[in-house]
Amino acid sequence: MATMNRVLQLKPRHFFSVSKALERNALSCSCRLKSSLSPDKKNFISEGPSLEEFILGEASPRENPYKRKKGQRLRLPPWLKREIPFGKNYNRLKETLTELNLSTVCEEAKCPNIGECWGGGKHETATATIMILGDQCTRGCRFCSVKTNKKPPPPDPNEPANTAEAIRRWGLDYIVITSVDRDDLPDGGAAHFAETVTQIKERSTNILVECLTGDFRGDLKGVETVVKSGLDVYAHNVETVDRLQLLVRDLRANYKQSLEVLKHVKRIQPNMVTKSSLMLGLGETDDEVLQAMKDLREAKVDCVTLGQYMQPTKLHLKVTEYITPEKFKHWETVGNELGFAYTASGPLVRSSYKAGEFFLTNLLKTRGSEVTET
Repeated sequence: MATMNRVLQLKPRHFFSVSKALERNALSCSCRLKSSLSPDKKNFISEGPSLEEFILGEASPRENPYKRKKGQRLRLPPWLKREIPFGKNYNRLKETLTELNLSTVCEEAKCPNIGECWGGGKHETATATIMILGDQCTRGCRFCSVKTNKKPPPPDPNEPANTAEAIRRWGLDYIVITSVDRDDLPDGGAAHFAETVTQIKERSTNILVECLTGDFRGDLKGVETVVKSGLDVYAHNVETVDRLQLLVRDLRANYKQSLEVLKHVKRIQPNMVTKSSLMLGLGETDDEVLQAMKDLREAKVDCVTLGQYMQPTKLHLKVTEYITPEKFKHWETVGNELGFAYTASGPLVRSSYKAGEFFLTNLLKTRGSEVTET
């Protein structure tokens, strides 16, 4: 009772002092708590509801509504819905590919950007990623819809020349050449890659060529063959974070092997622009994505792209989460802070997305002039 009387006798300034002391203690506890948290947890706390929202019960949940929950169907968010492809550029590319018996990863992998890239959009500049070495892959990655076969037909010997002819007809300034994995071939198809680049450069002397290759089963001689073919950009994708490699990729592929491919390119030709890509929405954590980006920078990779994983068929891995455009913007900022020359990050961005190619064109010209001056 005596204690209560003393409390009741406190003057207003005493209440103010007690309040300030409690506030300092709370702030001190908060700082100690935050120091042991990851950057993403700190952001979540800092962006959480205010004290007023908490008291009034007006705080709204910040969880991504497009994250898979047990027993519930994951619906496609509005930012991933695309129009049916059409237009004169789209039709022209389609006709040429059919005539010359060529394949594109755009079609085989069911890329959502095919209408925009092939149609050219408002800029009327068509872009395509041609897939060589046939359309049947010897691997069975759980994210990819390209047909698989342990013993595909032998590569078409006319494919390098036909590819170069198609590109000459289109009159492009930049082209991406990729391939299926051909573990059945002694060199993994590296010589076929190199011949395709040579043929392209002979017919279109001013064109810039990007090659998106596999890992050649870790055989670095195959990497060297492609690097010395005269290409301008060497791309190889790690695809996902380290922890999810066995779940997502074929057993013959792995994280360290992919990083070694990218590192070896720089050992052979330090000025070669290198590029890699990550798919998000497979169940990775923010810390894992950050570590993957750091690993790519340690491998001296110049450009990175981050995009949304899309389940191509019911037989493939399900999407765990549709990452929001705001989150992709966050990773773009992180990429710039880590020192990548270019970071393309967005729900519909793919490893050969055309926005990156326009930037790479300027980057390559700049590096070319630097080498000339030296």
